[in-house]
Amino acid sequence: MTTTRSDVTIRRDNPIKVSIASMIGTAVESYDFFIYGTAAAAYFGTAFFHAENAFIGVLASFATLAIGFLFRPIGGYLAGHFGDRIGRKFILIAALTIMGAATFLIGVLPTYATVGVLAPILLILLRAIQGIGYGAEWGGAVLMAVEHAPVARRGFFGAVPQIGIPAGLLLANGTFLLSSALLQGDWVWRAPFLASVIMVAIGLWIRIGITESPDFQKMKAAGEIHKRPAIEVLKRDWRNVLRIIGLRLAETGGYYITTSFVLSYVVLASVIDKQFVLIGTIVGSALGLVSHLLYGALSDRIGRRKVFLIGSVFTILFAFPMFLLINSGAAIMVIVAVAISLLFSHDPIFAVEASWFSELFPRDVRSSGISLGYNGAAIVAGLLPFLATALYGWVGWVGPAVLFGLLGVISTITAALTRETAPVKTGELVGGTGGGGR
Repeated sequence: MTTTRSDVTIRRDNPIKVSIASMIGTAVESYDFFIYGTAAAAYFGTAFFHAENAFIGVLASFATLAIGFLFRPIGGYLAGHFGDRIGRKFILIAALTIMGAATFLIGVLPTYATVGVLAPILLILLRAIQGIGYGAEWGGAVLMAVEHAPVARRGFFGAVPQIGIPAGLLLANGTFLLSSALLQGDWVWRAPFLASVIMVAIGLWIRIGITESPDFQKMKAAGEIHKRPAIEVLKRDWRNVLRIIGLRLAETGGYYITTSFVLSYVVLASVIDKQFVLIGTIVGSALGLVSHLLYGALSDRIGRRKVFLIGSVFTILFAFPMFLLINSGAAIMVIVAVAISLLFSHDPIFAVEASWFSELFPRDVRSSGISLGYNGAAIVAGLLPFLATALYGWVGWVGPAVLFGLLGVISTITAALTRETAPVKTGELVGGTGGGGR
């Protein structure tokens, strides 16, 4: 479909097509990133760090997990810079290629038993590359969906690529359960990494076929391209970048505490077999395929902030009950605790991030603004499984529970200080420009 404005022809794709293309690619990227978290919690302590003490091995592997998060802001900066200068579509393709190559190479890495200390060095290097690729992914994917969407339905269409996160996690944990049932030895963790090459090829094929964002086409035609868009957004709108970091803590921190830390916690504390945490994650992720769309659509009706607060307040209230359910040692309680945490703590927040964050910035620096804020929070989030493990070693399960709740407090306060952007709440549908214009 084409739309002509003055002497500029703007090409548009069907928003459903673009959103699905963004979602599939995000699912592949998320799969690649999350299989590392599962492998770090369950396998890498012995495979790459030769740790005889299980607790030390988990700490070491979680430290390499954090490396990926530390490098995500670099990917976010690059994505923002080139997304605002070259285009959102370029970022979609580049990010997926970088992530796919690093993930496949992790699958063929020699272990400590084979090459000694070179093994963890190579692992850290590839994890850093993964972090750059994943940091570049999100901004391009959600902007393609949001900027192709009708103004009144940006919440819903922005939530579609967010489904890629639970879909990727579902694939990651499902693949590990399957490989552990069918394979033995190192092949249990290698197979999921090697299998990613097939999904990356499919994701690239789909993404190459979609049209560039209409908003980027307009800003390019209007001469709104900045030489240093990331610097520009930090000059003009640094407060919103910081707000995004605060908003994300409950979602991303709670997510990795629920999935990565709890996976190792049940083993370290001799609570139950880790497979029940994986099952709970799969159940929660499956429900997330629907819940994200519902929360996104709801945000178009009642506003982004109200839906966000469902998740951040629940994070505060559920911190201690979650660990009490897990500590019961009952399989059904562990599964329920993990699934509920994902469904009500993570999903309401994550579903509205694409639309809310995008609407906070004008289009000429939008890619830089959301990418810097989104990945800035990753620096903190990546350290949380490590910090939660250290707190557990110090004061027991109460430490990680307090940490979980504190993240909810920070994000709730930040949400109260961040403006609403949903058109139904700002009046944009009746002639205003809200946060979605220039």
